[in-house]
Amino acid sequence: MFLTIKKIPKVFWSSKTPFNLKPKISSLFFLCLGLSIFGLGEGLLIVSYSGASPWSVLAQGISLKVNLSIGLITFIISCLVLILWIPLKQKLGIGTILNALIIAFMIDICINFVPTPESYQSKLFLGVFAVLTVGIGGGIYLIANLGAGPRDGLMVGLQKKTNLPIAVVRAFLEISVVTIGWYLGGTVGPGTLIFAFGIGPAIALSLFLVKKIFS
Repeated sequence: MFLTIKKIPKVFWSSKTPFNLKPKISSLFFLCLGLSIFGLGEGLLIVSYSGASPWSVLAQGISLKVNLSIGLITFIISCLVLILWIPLKQKLGIGTILNALIIAFMIDICINFVPTPESYQSKLFLGVFAVLTVGIGGGIYLIANLGAGPRDGLMVGLQKKTNLPIAVVRAFLEISVVTIGWYLGGTVGPGTLIFAFGIGPAIALSLFLVKKIFS
């Protein structure tokens, strides 16, 4: 069962170490492919208007308390999460940097070229599809093993410490974050809850499928 996966699989295009400044072309290709799909999903979630992601809800809730912009708070949160990597012994890589660049680029493409559905049911459907897309992209780029983004690295680090399934660790993180954000005044929508409860299983499914196809 994919929900019981506890480790990021290694396939022929996985990098041997995250800190690799001269990765294989295949590792770099799948890293960029995964991040592009991940960013596409993030953008589709925004376009769906079904609810922001849990971390955006947290940033919004904090901004209401400290009078700073959501963008600045998002950056601060990312920096704080990276600090949490230290006791978890997570390593930075080029994927950590490309994470921010490629995902931001794909989000902009979605916002500019993908229309928001008119019906409520279509918005929810797009929200579900967006979460699955994020999960698929997340699994592909994590398997490249060239460095995770702040949140994904935290997930991997906590999984190693707790030895719990990846789906459980990610769901715990997202549900905790959205709960705190909502308590602080952040806006929660159906898409937010779909993301919080669905992203863990979606990533686990992606890891399972990639391993089965490429092993």
